[in-house]
Amino acid sequence: MDWSVIRLELARTPEFPEGSASRAYLLRLPLDADGMVNVEAFNEKPELATVRRYWPNERDKEGYVIRKRNGWAFSYALGDEDDETVFHLETHPIRLGEFVTITETDGQKLPFRVVRCE
Repeated sequence: MDWSVIRLELARTPEFPEGSASRAYLLRLPLDADGMVNVEAFNEKPELATVRRYWPNERDKEGYVIRKRNGWAFSYALGDEDDETVFHLETHPIRLGEFVTITETDGQKLPFRVVRCE
């Protein structure tokens, strides 16, 4: 099973009608041929599932993609306070052009588009 590098960039929002390439996440996840997260491979080596958050005027955040009872999240430190929920990662393929919704730590839900998956 190959682990893929995935780049998500902010999609269109009222504040950014054209999206924003400078607001992005870089993930490393095991994907199957259909672009679905391979949970078995993830469970074997969860420490390989990483995330890096890029945001203007902020220090980059590095953390892990984690499984929680109700789905998936990005976690940058111990505890739940900094976790960013990723919607439907278990049922939605990660392919170029697809969208992923992430809930930021302030509760704001933002759409991100898959712009790279290799």
